[in-house]
Amino acid sequence: MSAAFAPRAASTASASSPPSDALTHVELTHIEKRIENWIRFGHHAHEQLLDRRRRILSFPPGCIFAFVQWASNDFGTVASRLDIVRCVAPGEGYQTLPFVRPGGEILLRVDGWPKVEKILQHIDAIEAIGIDPATAAPDHWGHVAHRMSVGFEPRAYTIERHQAWLKRRECGQ
Repeated sequence: MSAAFAPRAASTASASSPPSDALTHVELTHIEKRIENWIRFGHHAHEQLLDRRRRILSFPPGCIFAFVQWASNDFGTVASRLDIVRCVAPGEGYQTLPFVRPGGEILLRVDGWPKVEKILQHIDAIEAIGIDPATAAPDHWGHVAHRMSVGFEPRAYTIERHQAWLKRRECGQ
């Protein structure tokens, strides 16, 4: 794992407020150089520390976050995965994924460090133009997933595209 892709997450609530059933809970584990699960972007509403290596972040419905899972053994990396997930409201359909309860709408999923690294670079590029990736258009993550699945380079997310997404969202579309 590269140090350039350090875990980052933003919080919008205090660590003392209790979780509610409407939240999506993500269990994060960090055992140095063995198991490293982290949130690359997203705004959690609650954090619960389980012990010094594990914690649970809870996200409200509609929130989009990136969840990175990485594991290794004595011979090197054995698993790398990145999911970009939209949290669902109670009663909405969802897909299940490891360490996420109950699950969410998976907007993008890649396996293997080269693909994970490419998505992390794409996220960095979105942040470089001053946009929080958690507020990017959900359909953009689908576009990135589809282009990556066939070996094509995804189109860059632009300020103009982001402004168009914000206007569509205002209109309720």
